[in-house]
Amino acid sequence: MTYPAPGAARPAAWWLRLVFAAIGLFALILGYIGLSRLSQVRPDAIGDRYDILYYDLQLFLLGAELFENPGPYPWQLQVARFVAPLFTLAAVAEAGRLLLATEIRRRRARRASGHVVVCGDTQYAHMLADRLHADGERVVVVRSEPFGPLEYRRRRYLGVVGDSTSAEVLRGAGLPRAHTIYACTDDDDRNHAIANTANRLILDRRHPARVYVQVHDPEMCLSLQARRLGAAGSSRLRLDYFHVDDIAARALHRHHPLPSVPGRRTKVLIAGEGSFRRALLVETARHWRAGRTDGGRSGRPLQVDLVGPDASTELALAASRYPFLGRVCRLSAYDREIGELIGLDQFGAGGYDRTYICASDEIGGLRFALDTPALWRGPQSSIFVPVYRQAALAAAFHGDSRHDLLDEVHGKLRLYPVLTHACEARLIAEDLTERLAQQIHDRYLHAQQRAGVGFGDAPAMVPWSRLPESLRRANRSHVQDIAAKLLNLGCVVAPRHGGAGDASAAGRAIDDRIEVLARLEHERWCRERRGEGWTYGRPRDEVRRRHPELRPWDELTPAVQEQNREEIRALPDVLSDSGFELIRLGAVPVQREGAADGA
Repeated sequence: MTYPAPGAARPAAWWLRLVFAAIGLFALILGYIGLSRLSQVRPDAIGDRYDILYYDLQLFLLGAELFENPGPYPWQLQVARFVAPLFTLAAVAEAGRLLLATEIRRRRARRASGHVVVCGDTQYAHMLADRLHADGERVVVVRSEPFGPLEYRRRRYLGVVGDSTSAEVLRGAGLPRAHTIYACTDDDDRNHAIANTANRLILDRRHPARVYVQVHDPEMCLSLQARRLGAAGSSRLRLDYFHVDDIAARALHRHHPLPSVPGRRTKVLIAGEGSFRRALLVETARHWRAGRTDGGRSGRPLQVDLVGPDASTELALAASRYPFLGRVCRLSAYDREIGELIGLDQFGAGGYDRTYICASDEIGGLRFALDTPALWRGPQSSIFVPVYRQAALAAAFHGDSRHDLLDEVHGKLRLYPVLTHACEARLIAEDLTERLAQQIHDRYLHAQQRAGVGFGDAPAMVPWSRLPESLRRANRSHVQDIAAKLLNLGCVVAPRHGGAGDASAAGRAIDDRIEVLARLEHERWCRERRGEGWTYGRPRDEVRRRHPELRPWDELTPAVQEQNREEIRALPDVLSDSGFELIRLGAVPVQREGAADGA
C-alpha cells in the first residue's frame, strides 16, 4: 500500500527554468565563438582570452563596451547580443518572484475562497494538509512555526504564520470564505478557541462552513459530541468533534474488510490495552452488521475475543455503552497479558481470521507481532498492528510491488499507521450528524421493507450512498432538530453508561408528548420541503416537486401520522447506537419557537 506524498513542484515551472537555462548557455557559447572571431579581425580591441570572457559576460548586462564601436560583427555575436538579455530579464523576474513569494502567498491566502483551512503545528496537521492537497483541495495552513522556502516549494499549498486562535490571523487565511476548517493543534483548549473564533467569523449562513475540532481524549470527545447534539439555536456552522482513533478504525474496515468464512463463524482477536482498542471493537461490530444488512454475509454473529489485563472490565463498559455489540457479536474476554496469547485454546483450533495487536507500548507490541510465528500459522489469519509513530516502517513493509523493503510474511502481517489513515477527509466529514442521518435512513428502509415496499419502488428506497442529496439533507435536518425535540421533552443527551441513566423516565417523556412531537416533526418537514420549492400534489412528482403529504397534520392518513410517531419513538435507539442515551432532567421547559440546530 502506498501513502500520500507531499505535492510535487509543477512540471511546467521546471521546464520553463530549464528552457531559460539552455538559452543562457546557448548565448554564452555563441558569444564566446563570435568574440573569438572578432578578435582575429580587431586584435587592437580584444587582446586575449580573458578579454573574450569579460566581453562575453558583459552581453548579459544590456550594455557592453565593445558595442560602442560600429560593426560589422560575426553572426554568432549578433545572435548572442540579443539572446543574452532575454536570459537576464528572466533571471531578474524569477529573483523578484522569490523575494516577494511570502507576500504573494500571504495575499493569495487572504483572498482565497472555497478552500480548506488546517490549523496546527502537529504531525497530524501536516499529514492532513498534505492529504487534502493530494486530493485536489486548495489548502491554507495556519501554524505558529515559520514556513521555510523549501517547504513552500515542496508542499505547494498556502501558509499563514501566527496565532491560530487570533481572528486577524484566521482572516488572513481566508477563513470567512473557507468551506471547511480543521483545528488540529496539540492543545484541546486551543482547538476550542479556533472553533469559537471561526463561529464569529463565518459570514455565509445559507451555506455554513464545517468546523472539525480534534479532541485528544476519546471520552471527552464523546461528551462534547453529546453537548453539541443538544445545542439549540446555532445555524452558522456545522461543528463536530473527532478523535483520530475513531476515524482510523472506520478506515481500517473500508480498506481491509473482514472475511466471511463459509460454514463457521468468523473469528477476531483484539489484544492489548492501547487507546485504539475501544474504537476498533465498536467499528468492527458496525462493519459486520453493515455487511449482514447488505446481504453480503451470513446471519452468524461475529466471534470477538478481547484479551488484555483489563479485558473483562473493558468489555463490560463497551457493551453497556453500545448495546448493539451483544446483538452483532459473540463476545468473550480473557484477562491476561499479550505475551500469554498463544496459550488460548483458539490458537490450537485453527487460529483467528483477524488479529489486532493494540499494545500501549507500541514498540513492544510490534516486537511481539514480529517475533511470534504462532500468530501467523493459521491458513487464513492476518495480523494488524496499529502504530502511531512508525508510519515510515509501515511504508517499508507495504509499499507498492517494486518498493517493498520488508517481508509481509506472505501478506499476513500488516502495520497500520493510525495517523495516516485518520487523514481521510471523507471519513472526517462523516461526522455525528452524517452518521445519525444515515442510521435514520437505514431504519426507514427496514420499516418500509417490513411494510412490503421494495428497493427502488420509491425515490427514498435506495441505500444511503445512492440517496439523492435533497433527501440526505432532509435526514440531516431531522438530526439537527433533535435539540428542539430534547428541549420539548425536558431531556438531554449524555454518553451512555448502562443503567446509570433513567431510560424509563425518558421513555415516559416521549410517550407523554408523542402526539405533540410527531406534529412538530411533520410541520418542520413541511417547512423544509416548501423552502426547497415543493408544493402539495398527488401523485408524488420529483420533477415538478409535488408531494401528497405536504399538508396539515389533521389531513394526513393514520398510517402517515403513525410513521411520524415511530420516528420520535426511535430516537433513543438511534442515539444508543452512537453511545448516547436520553436523560430526563425534570419538568418540560417552555417551548421555544423554531429551531433546528445546524450542528
